[in-house]
Amino acid sequence: MIFVLASAAFLSAITAMRFAVQGREVIMPDVSGKKLNDAQAALQARGLGVKVEDRIYSAQPVDAVVRQSPPAGMRVKVGQWAHVALSLGPQEATIPNLVMKSIRAGRIELLRSGLQLGEVSNGYFPDVPPDTAIMQEPPAGAKDVQSSRVDLLVSLGERPAAYVMPDLQGLPLSDAEARITTSGLKLEKLNVAPYSNLEGGLIAGQTPAPGSRVESGAEIDLQVSE
Repeated sequence: MIFVLASAAFLSAITAMRFAVQGREVIMPDVSGKKLNDAQAALQARGLGVKVEDRIYSAQPVDAVVRQSPPAGMRVKVGQWAHVALSLGPQEATIPNLVMKSIRAGRIELLRSGLQLGEVSNGYFPDVPPDTAIMQEPPAGAKDVQSSRVDLLVSLGERPAAYVMPDLQGLPLSDAEARITTSGLKLEKLNVAPYSNLEGGLIAGQTPAPGSRVESGAEIDLQVSE
């Protein structure tokens, strides 16, 4: 009995210590303006970690912390990460003109300028060849920018022909295949399974659903009764 009570007391003490350590809070230090190594040391001294989320142009020296989250002075739990943005120093590169260039050519141009390709958005523009940039942010020649990334809007060319997905359910497989072909679609997958309410060889289900908008060449999946 003494041994059991002693063991229970020991385990309770260990558990309490573990919760106390995990639940302990500290004040987030101010690491703004510090070099990454110094910021890391200041955070580790309080049991916190650091993650570099971004690098931006600023008047701060290279690799100095420009901003942090959570902010300084906030109470946080031990083990939490501080997310920081580091300085690239003052902007020296001029944003190049990427409009009407391909993604590949734009990426090469950015690398030559010490910049990076940012977010790429796409849209259908029939008068612009596919894989061609039609808009960029920041614009060409911009000097007063923070991020080293340039976002692009890229053309997908002309929008493919679109069809309304026919209702194939209940049709014989041969008829369904004929309707798929004449609609400019493609039968991709055929699943055969027993259905108690259908005769063999009839369409029991389909993907996409009837009435859906589908583009030319879209792949169709059918479920067929065995």
